[in-house]
Formats: sequence, C-alpha cells, structure tokens
Amino acid sequence: MQVAIIFGSVSDKSVMKKAADVLREFGVEFSAHILSAHRVPELLEKTVRNLERAGVEVFIAGAGLSAALPGVIASATIVPVIGVPIASGGLGGLDALLAVAQMPKPVPVATVGLDNAANAAYLAIEILAVKYPDLKERLRRFRETMKASFEETKVDLSL
Repeated sequence: MQVAIIFGSVSDKSVMKKAADVLREFGVEFSAHILSAHRVPELLEKTVRNLERAGVEVFIAGAGLSAALPGVIASATIVPVIGVPIASGGLGGLDALLAVAQMPKPVPVATVGLDNAANAAYLAIEILAVKYPDLKERLRRFRETMKASFEETKVDLSL
C-alpha cells in the first residue's frame, strides 16, 4: 500500500473517487478511509499511525468547510500530505481552500484546487516516482501520450 485516501464524510466520496481512479490507472496501491478530524480524532490519529507503519508513503486528504482533516493528518505524520479542499457550504469551498493552503509552518500540506482529487493523485504519483523507476516511466509515457493527443487536436475555425 503506497497511498492512503482519507476524507471526512460519505458525501465527499464522489470527489475523492477521482483520486482513486487515477491511482488505479497507474497501478498504484491505495486504501480509502472515511475519518473525521472533528468527530473521531482519536481514531483518525490511530489510523494514520497504523497506515504509516504499514508503509503508506503519501496521504491524500479531502475535506470541506473548515477542512481541518489534511492539517490534522500532517500533524500526526512526517509522510507527505496532499489536501483536497472540497466545495461545500455557504462559501462554496473558499473556506476549505484557505484552510488547507494556509497551514502554519512547519507542518505543510500540499494543496490542489477545489474538488481536484485527480490532481492530488497525479501529485502523489510524482512524489512516488522519485523512488519507483517503473512508476516514473509510466508517468513519462502518460505525459507523452497526453502531449501527442493535444498536439493532434485540430480546431475548425471556419464557423
């Protein structure tokens, strides 16, 4: 198991599934957990420690509103944490984005855009690719295919 995906509520599942889909595409092992920083803080901390002992190398954490989850995870581990702010509540996710992006030093959380769990997975893959040459090669081929596909796109401007 290399990546742990943790999110605070069942309602976040559709957003966080995007991370799982990308990790599956690259053959990266992961586990998924619903754990709230506010409702079950002791269970969250215990789970983070157990996952770290089990060999997790990157955490992806998604949360809305006050979005404390990524920061709480980061405070309990030295493993990289990527935060996914989830759009919810009256501020449309701005509160979550700021909460995740404005972590106090020296406990950083990498932050991706609102609801962008796919980018969190791509970032996790980049982090892991430093250590795993086969994953680095899959990522390189993916980027080459993406670039070729983009370059082949033709736009008909004769409207």
